[in-house]
Amino acid sequence: MSTLNNVIYELVALTIRMICRINGGLEIKGKENVPAEGGVLVAANHISYLDPPLVGAVVPRRATFMARKGLFEMPVLRWMIKSAAFPVDRERTRPSTIKETVRRLKQGELIAIFPEGRRSDTGKLMEAKRGIGMLSSLSKAPVVPTLIVGTDKALPANAKWLKRARVTVVFGKPIYYTSNNVNGDHHSHEDISNRVMTAIGEMQRNHEN
Repeated sequence: MSTLNNVIYELVALTIRMICRINGGLEIKGKENVPAEGGVLVAANHISYLDPPLVGAVVPRRATFMARKGLFEMPVLRWMIKSAAFPVDRERTRPSTIKETVRRLKQGELIAIFPEGRRSDTGKLMEAKRGIGMLSSLSKAPVVPTLIVGTDKALPANAKWLKRARVTVVFGKPIYYTSNNVNGDHHSHEDISNRVMTAIGEMQRNHEN
């Protein structure tokens, strides 16, 4: 990655953090739970369109995102995200997408992903897709369950501007894939996905109490 791209990424991340702090407050917990090196999957709940840039701004390492391919067809947006994301067909996940993600993880990248597959309209956790389990199984990369709170109030659906709200991001303990099954299977992928969402759910209950 070029020095210019790194500088732009850091400037954008700093700007997002500053805006969130001014806009109602930003709290980040558990940054020490994100492995400092090696391939890592950061898996977060998804309640607002603010979530991807927020995760990228607060995670202690540079993040790469799996972004909807339609975003790369928008000239200005394509220029902004191409250095921090790669396209994914959400309607039909292609083997090439899985291979590319696994390749990046094995090369030591941190990939941010939203295992529910889409934004929750109610704010409640939804069932995870098998993709997160498949990626962890194939790459043996740990998964860091991540809880996002408050972005649905800061940027509700159909809102044109940010609303004042406190935002919190909590990084949980990493989940390591330990199966002896080299290729994994349908059930092991589901198991990993379910473990990730269960961990996020527990973090959400602890935050509320």
